[in-house]
Amino acid sequence: MAKVKSTCGCCRGPKDVVSSTDKSPVSITVLAGKPGAKINPAMWGIFFEDINFGADGGLYAELVKNRSFEFPEPLMGWTKISPSLAKGTLSIRNDEPFDAANPHYLRIQSEGTAPFGVSNEGFRGIGLREGETYDFSAQIRGVSDAPLVNVQLYGADGTLLDSAQLKGFSSGWEKYTVTLHPKDTDPKARLQVILQGKGAVDLDMVSLFPRHTWKNRPGGLRADMVQMLADMKPGFLRFPGGCIVEGSDLSRRYQWKNTIGPVEKRQLLINRWNYEFIHRPTPDYFQSFGLGFFEFFQLCEDIGAEPMPIINCGMACQFNSGELVPLDQLGPYIQDALDLIEFANGPATSTWGKVRAQMGHPEPFNMKMLGVGNEQWGPQYIERYKVFAPAIKARYPNMQLIAATGSDATIFPNGKAEVEYLWSQWRKLRPEIVDEHFYRSPDWFPENAGLYDAYDRNGPKLFVGEYASQSVGVASTKNRNNWKTAMSEAAFMTGLERNADLVVMSCYAPLFGHKDAWQWTPNLIWCDNLRVYGTPNYYVQQLFSRNRGDVVLPVQLSKVENLYASATRDEKAGEIILKVVNATAEAVPVTVQANGIARTGSKGTVTVLAASKLTDENSLDEPRKISPVSEKITMPGSEFPHTFPPQSFTVLRWSAKP
Repeated sequence: MAKVKSTCGCCRGPKDVVSSTDKSPVSITVLAGKPGAKINPAMWGIFFEDINFGADGGLYAELVKNRSFEFPEPLMGWTKISPSLAKGTLSIRNDEPFDAANPHYLRIQSEGTAPFGVSNEGFRGIGLREGETYDFSAQIRGVSDAPLVNVQLYGADGTLLDSAQLKGFSSGWEKYTVTLHPKDTDPKARLQVILQGKGAVDLDMVSLFPRHTWKNRPGGLRADMVQMLADMKPGFLRFPGGCIVEGSDLSRRYQWKNTIGPVEKRQLLINRWNYEFIHRPTPDYFQSFGLGFFEFFQLCEDIGAEPMPIINCGMACQFNSGELVPLDQLGPYIQDALDLIEFANGPATSTWGKVRAQMGHPEPFNMKMLGVGNEQWGPQYIERYKVFAPAIKARYPNMQLIAATGSDATIFPNGKAEVEYLWSQWRKLRPEIVDEHFYRSPDWFPENAGLYDAYDRNGPKLFVGEYASQSVGVASTKNRNNWKTAMSEAAFMTGLERNADLVVMSCYAPLFGHKDAWQWTPNLIWCDNLRVYGTPNYYVQQLFSRNRGDVVLPVQLSKVENLYASATRDEKAGEIILKVVNATAEAVPVTVQANGIARTGSKGTVTVLAASKLTDENSLDEPRKISPVSEKITMPGSEFPHTFPPQSFTVLRWSAKP
């Protein structure tokens, strides 16, 4: 018999195991009578960053790009509509603006010889659905004469889908609205605002929203994309990133106070993914902050996720400028952190709690965690953390602080040494949680399913805050969300779950990718302007999150390589939950034993996620090609046979009293 070394006795059998050529029985024993660590209710979560048009053009349902003409090229996204007989001018102005926070606006002046105006392209087109209602609005000021304004929706082929007319403009700024009902579905439509007749008007805050948003909130979030998040039943939501927290320089960092209040007060900021990759430039990528910190907190509440905001700690991205705020000038940054906690948790009578209440949420959001910095490293980071942490703890002693270990150790300069240095500091400074990131090959993840088995239990808890299997290589445009990558992550996640006493949270990154406007791949969820689908990786995350359990149950495996397992107990349901990844190319018959239970027979559920080939993927046209399939089964006793399909991820649940 061939002997094969296994890296982890708990997940892949004893240290000397029989290879898959051996046909003797395979067993999985769940020690149900020996419960281990409690599992954090927020164990499995989601990570949001505004990358790949994740916010504007994605989760934020606004359909007009550059609605307030504040882009550096103020007519970016807009095209002049000027038939041969039309005479007129377009000009960007900032005298007597609608709002000083967004001072630019468009003046359209027509001589009335023919219709004259502008067209907006949206975010790689405007997605419209037949029969749905769309709310158009704009701040308009009459300048001269009394032209009519025609608001029109056109399909990609030039078909007029609907139109409406506005008239009677006053000499002061006023908001005008109209509803539109397109007669056809089109993912690449456009909006036109056309003057009819002689005269001039000023336009600002031009907006088009689907009436159907998440919870039908005006100016809200795209309902189908939020539903994908809600269906995961995530324990937490990390926001707003990611590298955009830091900014390529400090002037471009994320400042949460600029993202709250009325949308016309929220100041535009260039997105770092606008210019980060020369191989995927996105010159029209900006942040309007229609999706801001209030909306993030509200989203967390909607989907039952703990909020996990990340703040800038006085450091710009070290992959870019690495600009630093001097230690004696960190005061405003620390105050921003303290004010954020008050905004989230303070009474409605407090300074920032009052702002939250005025936005429609008088009750606190009950934020419990705060990340200090994103992917910082080196002594400069430690110096700044030492200033931030005492200041936050002095005011909010129960706030759990999350510290970083830089990016993936294989990516940033001198990576392994940097991670070791940071860990040497975190063991002394003892933040509650330390964040580790892994962007590695598909083989790395199952090979490291036992990564945390031997980690120091006396230091901080762990947050595996960014990871994703890279089918080709980090930042490669050829990376795919195929079944091989998803299955490899499932194997790794069994190791996270088995070590839930140490690893208290985990999430995949990035979250969203727009198929026509992405900068990074792979991503958990993909969309276009009308459709959205979950990758196989999404369904792996969903199965872990929806089958979390409350306590870890030890698992013993024997007799096979490339089989990975973890088990938990759902106390309320009174069920054992066994997760098994069979990474072999053959079906594996197994004897499943549950020791330490009283019940001898039970009904249960088996859910299988698998594919015909490792290269199989989901797509917009086949969104559930690889998706969970569940069926009811009966376990004849505390010991029963079960065959795990080749290259599959299986979740077994059955009732069992300890």
